[in-house]
Amino acid sequence: MRLVFVGLATVDLVQRVDRVPGVDEKAEALSTEVAAGGPATNAAVTAAALGAEVTLVTAVGAHPLGDLIRADLADCGVTLLDAGPHATAPPPVSAVTVLDGTGQRTIVSRNARDVAVGVPEGLDAVLSTADAVLADGHHPALARAAARSGRPLVLDAGSWRPVFADLLPHAGFAACSAAFRPPGERPAEAALRALGVRRGAITHGPGPVRWWSGDAAGEIEVPPADAVDTAGGGDAFHGALTVAVAQGADTVEALRYAVSIAAVRVRHRGPRSWLAALRG
Repeated sequence: MRLVFVGLATVDLVQRVDRVPGVDEKAEALSTEVAAGGPATNAAVTAAALGAEVTLVTAVGAHPLGDLIRADLADCGVTLLDAGPHATAPPPVSAVTVLDGTGQRTIVSRNARDVAVGVPEGLDAVLSTADAVLADGHHPALARAAARSGRPLVLDAGSWRPVFADLLPHAGFAACSAAFRPPGERPAEAALRALGVRRGAITHGPGPVRWWSGDAAGEIEVPPADAVDTAGGGDAFHGALTVAVAQGADTVEALRYAVSIAAVRVRHRGPRSWLAALRG
């Protein structure tokens, strides 16, 4: 199974604390880890751990911080296609603070809003062999290329970006967070249906997942999980969903699988320790 993930790559500095400091306060971290992050990147790492042959298409560049991303992706079995290999600016950095008692996280990130990249040579060939493609809406030129590829397209729609107007009509499966709000007054599901999305879901964290497929619709309960780290839980969901879509799973089957993998993620501390549970 060959999968392509298109979108954001960051350097994530993940610190675990027993309390989140207030303004002008300090807190000593219980632990500190550095890993590659970003929605498409975390989803790609998940899919690779589930046994897929994975390529991540993103922008990393030549800054020394990019070496952290490249090394982590290599360790996770993800092939990198860098759309901006000669860029000298540092890649985006995310500061992730995880509250030890609850697993809840706070994230400060610049993402890639100041990074403009074109379509790299070889992307069409990579996309042409994919059994499914995921795009997270970051790096619009790359996302549009993924949408035009004609391969089964999964959209990770965390929050509205203008590029989604171009992507949604091509979506084979649109997986949206509860915070996703297309322009206009319609509820998200109605707006997405109007944009031509025939198959999709809206997640609500630990709450039920609302889904639709054609004229059918329903909800899937999320089983209780003893969460110790919710950072990247949604990304793991999208990575597993892409695996399921590539395997031809129906909507409910695909979502149940994705929910089960996300539950594994949130029961483990740190960005990478949980992957052993998938490979084992």
